[in-house]
Amino acid sequence: MGTRLIVGLGNPGERYRSTRHNLGFAVVEELASRRGGAFDRIECKSLISVEPSLLLARPQTYMNRSGYALRCLAEKRDLKAENVLVVFDDVYLPLGKLRFRTSGGPGGHRGMESVIQNLQTESIPRLRMGVGNRDDALEGDDLVDFVLSPFQKSELEAVEEMIARAADACQSWLADGAEATMNEFNR
Repeated sequence: MGTRLIVGLGNPGERYRSTRHNLGFAVVEELASRRGGAFDRIECKSLISVEPSLLLARPQTYMNRSGYALRCLAEKRDLKAENVLVVFDDVYLPLGKLRFRTSGGPGGHRGMESVIQNLQTESIPRLRMGVGNRDDALEGDDLVDFVLSPFQKSELEAVEEMIARAADACQSWLADGAEATMNEFNR
């Protein structure tokens, strides 16, 4: 399969560290920790952790411009879209739910929209993590405020479990491929 890239989407800086929109960062940080890696380099405006056949990345371009950093990494390292896994939050999934797909549209997520535009394909594996916990439909500024807010204390246990399960799903994708990962984690 060659080198693979797992990109966690988020926003740089302490202000955003514990927000719903930064779950992608939390997952790749968990993966690096499990594998003894560290985000000790900057490449293509991303903090990266490098292993012989795996690159973990946290773009530092802000969410809505994540695709620029990802395109740079993919071009520089000659990676095909099917060897890239994008991990991000999804307000339309209930809190704690995971959804792995090998392709599809952005689903209203501006970071994934940037990725699709920059890689010029919808055939990009992605792992969405549910952060929705409201019955009301969020739009505009309410949606922005929601995803840029920290989790409530009552949600933290579910969030920690989801981060661990998402890291497990990433490892499954690396070891067993997309279909096995979908079968295991899309329940």
